Amino acid sequence: MSSALAEFNALPTEKAFAQALHFCGSESWAESMVAGRPFGDVQAVHAAAERLWAAATRQDRREAFAAHPLIGDVAHLRQKFATVARSEQGQVMAADEQVLAELAKLNQAYFDRHGFIFIIFATGKSAAQMLAALQSRLDNSTADEIENASAEQAKITRLRINQTFLGD
Repeated sequence: MSSALAEFNALPTEKAFAQALHFCGSESWAESMVAGRPFGDVQAVHAAAERLWAAATRQDRREAFAAHPLIGDVAHLRQKFATVARSEQGQVMAADEQVLAELAKLNQAYFDRHGFIFIIFATGKSAAQMLAALQSRLDNSTADEIENASAEQAKITRLRINQTFLGD
């Protein structure tokens, strides 16, 4: 067991909740993760995270989606999510203004159509790749996009758990 995982297992409930909420922005999910402690290893954390996410309600999912910065909203990324966003969306921050403007425009169109922001596992993707993904998903049904965004959220959660407990 990593020392970070041992520390998480020993945290007071309120602090453990804040940590779990960082992994996934659904309060119900975070509460259930905290209630599931102690975890013997990171694989057990992943198994619980995946099981709880699979059982999450539509409201839980939308709450998690709302916890993310808008892809392409560089000002918001710099202000609110500096550390996490730089590691997860670093290539967006280096994008040219035309791509960022198109991302912002299509993100608004996506939000207007689906009622939540575009969620994508951004690590390792350029702004142009994210823009292409946004363009390809924009006209999907909202039900399909909840599923797509949920799958992307699961990848993001896994990355954040690994970064915290494995240093990856």
